[in-house]
Amino acid sequence: MEETYLLNVEGVKKKILHGGQGELPKLQDGSKITFHFQTLKDDFERTVIDDSREAGIPMEIIVGKMFKLEIWETLLSSMRAGEVAEFWCDAIHTGMYALVSRGMRRIAEGHDPLEGQKHRCGMGNVFDYHSTGYDDLDELQRTPQPLIFIMELFRVEEPSAYKRDTWAMSKEEKLAAVPVLHSEGNRLVLHKEFRQAAAKYQEAVICLRNLQAKEKPWEDGWLKLESLVTPLVLNYCQCQLELGEYYEVLEHTTELLQKHNDNAKAYFKRAKAHAAVWNEREAREDFLRVAHLDPSMAAAVKKELKQLGERMRKKHVEDRKRYQGLFQPPQRP
Repeated sequence: MEETYLLNVEGVKKKILHGGQGELPKLQDGSKITFHFQTLKDDFERTVIDDSREAGIPMEIIVGKMFKLEIWETLLSSMRAGEVAEFWCDAIHTGMYALVSRGMRRIAEGHDPLEGQKHRCGMGNVFDYHSTGYDDLDELQRTPQPLIFIMELFRVEEPSAYKRDTWAMSKEEKLAAVPVLHSEGNRLVLHKEFRQAAAKYQEAVICLRNLQAKEKPWEDGWLKLESLVTPLVLNYCQCQLELGEYYEVLEHTTELLQKHNDNAKAYFKRAKAHAAVWNEREAREDFLRVAHLDPSMAAAVKKELKQLGERMRKKHVEDRKRYQGLFQPPQRP
């Protein structure tokens, strides 16, 4: 079955290669579209530029999340589930394809698609775009041209029908997800499933950090979100202590204390991590700071300092025995 017709979009033609089923999908912000695609040049050889089937993983986009190639949402909205269609798109719609393709290729190669663009101003990113790192994409970037997209639509899922990644959530959805994730983490801790609990706390922190990035640091909105982040980070660190990931604890507690240098619980967890990796001086300093900041923790600090002293004495004895024989002259037979 082949049928060619124009969409209500300038510079776009569609040819149905295989008919789909059901009604046209009703796309809304947050809908997830899953599909395979092939991109070809509009030349005599119909040169293939990209093919998602080579990676073996279908493409997914979230409607309304500013996907750089906006025309794809328009094309997919004209398809039914199971349909295969070929679209010819004029250069006015394909100018961003080189950058989109670069990102998809880097993901497929296991690289960060934004490497070299993070923490840069817009003008800095322009220089990154001077070359994509791929010759065929550089050619497309220098000379925008019509492209052919062959797409196979698998499904369209409503926002409530799938578990969305945090980046795909709205502000309200992220705020609603945080207490749920926090509660799930606490439940997993009660069952001593520390790795899974840490993942829940971490996901909640990511939600809040994404929201914080849009606030001005140390103003009311930012501080309110920070008050939610802090206990989650501490819970995450406790899980890492249980899992023996002591350097992970040192990293996150130190980062937390750079912002909140009066947080006794953060000092306490960092002290335990220092003690675990034999940093005696640092552990003692942190434990003593805990007792100074929160006298109600003095008994716990005293117990930890006693255990630290016993462990260090035992270690010194073992070290002496271990190295004692290194300097003895060898005995003659």
